[in-house]
Amino acid sequence: MVGGWHVATVRAAEMAIPNGRVLTLDVPEWTGSLPGQHLDLRLTAEDGYQAVRSYSLASYGETTKVELAVDRLPDGEVSPYLVDELAPGDQFEVKGPLGGYFVWRPKQTEPVQLVAGGSGVVPLMAMARAHRDAGSPAPFRLLYSVRSAEHAYYADELAGLVGERFTLDWVYTGRAPDGWSGPMGRINRAIIESQTTPAAERPTVYICGATGFVETAASIMVKLGHDPMRIKTERFGGT
Repeated sequence: MVGGWHVATVRAAEMAIPNGRVLTLDVPEWTGSLPGQHLDLRLTAEDGYQAVRSYSLASYGETTKVELAVDRLPDGEVSPYLVDELAPGDQFEVKGPLGGYFVWRPKQTEPVQLVAGGSGVVPLMAMARAHRDAGSPAPFRLLYSVRSAEHAYYADELAGLVGERFTLDWVYTGRAPDGWSGPMGRINRAIIESQTTPAAERPTVYICGATGFVETAASIMVKLGHDPMRIKTERFGGT
């Protein structure tokens, strides 16, 4: 470790959606993370040039296994390499875990509403896994907005979580599966009002996605009567 940076070795790199990969890393010096935290990733070129980006963690807990999901950005400097070129055995540096606000802890017993746009599901996946593993009695509900079914990260795992304590709602902004009769289009008041936990139940709300998505969803939640102090947001660049 140098200056808080740890060496990460890629153990697996699997295409999960048409433009995105799930990376599994081995970081021997990793001390573990809380559900919802993120890390900084640093790549160093042969000429010494360095690029640093932040990525949310799909993994959590006391483990040296770290899991990320990365979308390829058309004009990206780092993401095309991570999605198209990175291979098992490759190494880079990571720093973290980072962030203490956008986290869920098993001791929380209040209802939880998760709202994800695209790869914004990654830190919420860590929360959903922690909720399952802890056997938490807290009601969880996830509203996941994606372009199409093939663009959904962790779709099968999320479907496997559905039960008495976990509800999964989908909204498609592009192409819906055959036979779909649910909501379509970008997040709006009608969708959030019908597909999320009512404000009267006083849930803690976690919203993650692109900046515009997060701002829209959070604003609607407030207008529907949710306490702004119970709405936590995490956003990334882009539209």
